[in-house]
Amino acid sequence: MKKFYKSTRERQLSGVLGGLSEIYNLEVSILRIITVILTFVTSGFLLLVYIIAAIVLPTDKQLS
Repeated sequence: MKKFYKSTRERQLSGVLGGLSEIYNLEVSILRIITVILTFVTSGFLLLVYIIAAIVLPTDKQLS
């Protein structure tokens, strides 16, 4: 089972979306666009989830 982590290579803000893109082999720029759109659709709830994930998740270097 793959662990969810923050990436230190693919990071713009905290690396949460970079970690997702590395785990599922997705393009990180597409995830960023989807995240911005969903943040507006969910009235900012996704932003709250992102901030919590940025605080709680370990980085990929901490898992090694």
